[in-house]
This record gives sequence, structure tokens and C-alpha cells, in this order.
Amino acid sequence: MSNAVVIDHPLIQHKLALLRDKDTGPKEFRELANEIATLMAYEVTRDLPLKEVEIETPIKKAKFKMIEGKKLGIVPILRAGLGMLDGVLKLIPTARVGHVGLYRDPETLEAVEYYCKMPTDVSERDLIVVDPMLATGGSASAAISFVKEKDPRSIKLMCLVSAQVGIDRVKKDHPDVEIYTAAIDEKLNDHAYIVPGLGDAGDRLYGTR
Repeated sequence: MSNAVVIDHPLIQHKLALLRDKDTGPKEFRELANEIATLMAYEVTRDLPLKEVEIETPIKKAKFKMIEGKKLGIVPILRAGLGMLDGVLKLIPTARVGHVGLYRDPETLEAVEYYCKMPTDVSERDLIVVDPMLATGGSASAAISFVKEKDPRSIKLMCLVSAQVGIDRVKKDHPDVEIYTAAIDEKLNDHAYIVPGLGDAGDRLYGTR
């Protein structure tokens, strides 16, 4: 039913449990979010194509495999997505970075873009959109729509914690986008917060309310 790849490595689950703890402060929260993002990025990049190259070791020349020059981009959804950016860049330091910012119109409840800037060669890149929470899916779906207007080669979505309703929304609107998450939680509450979730990721990252 999920239509998402759940990355349930023991290290990720351990760090995610610490991230959920209400007593985890902003400094530790930022560190954990980045650590989990680094670990998740291993799975998200599993399908990168390889090519054979000849390398001379201290012993002899031989053929080995290296990534076949695939161009990647990381796109955090502002502001909470920034909490995962450095973690992904730690694994893929040559990736270019775009940003997309949204706010919800209080009358129409529709997501409105206030900022979207992509690498100049985005049409040659495969993008990983990152956001800690996938709740209703409205913001993530809208962000992906805005990013698609820039015509990237492909898009993947990486989240720390998700709700099934959010996964369903993104898959309905964007069936071509693969979703990766560290957990699928029980439900949303009346305020559209993920339950049990981890609270407001942006506020916990930056110590705001």
C-alpha cells in the first residue's frame, strides 16, 4: 500500500528514535537529521549507473567500476529541508543545490511559490528533493510541480517521516517520482501533524515556535 521505499536500516531507526524525543534540543536535532540524511542517501543513489575504467594500483593495471558521470542536484524545500542538505552533500559533495520555498495561502489553502532557484544546467540533472516531513503531501506535491517546470531529467523525494495520506497524494500527482522515507507513521491529527511524528521539524531544527 505504501508506494514508498522505507529505509529501515538499524542505524537510521536508532537515530530517528532520538530525533523524535521531545527532549532532543536543536543542536542534537540538526546533527541527527543530517546523519540520517547521509545514511538515507546511500539507498537513494543505489541505482546510479557505473562504467568500467582502467586504474593502475601499486600492484598492476586492472579494470574497476566508477560512477558514470551522472549529474545530481539536491533541492531542499524551505525551510525544514535545509536540515537535511549538508547530510546529503557529505555523501555527494559535487551535487549542485537548488531551493524551493512555499507558503500556504490562508484563504485558498493552496501552496504558493515564493522562491525557486535551480542550477543553470538543471535539465541535465537528476534531482533529489528533500524535506523532513511528508504529512498531507500538499506542499511536497506543489514543490515537485514547481521543480518540474525547470525540466530536470528526473526527481526523487526523500523524507524522514511520512504519513500514508501524503505518500498517496504525491504518487497520485506525480506517479513518476520515487519516494524514500525512514518511517511511515500511524496517521495525521486534526492539525495535520504526523502522529506520533516528531513535531514541527523546522521549529525543532532552529529553536523557533
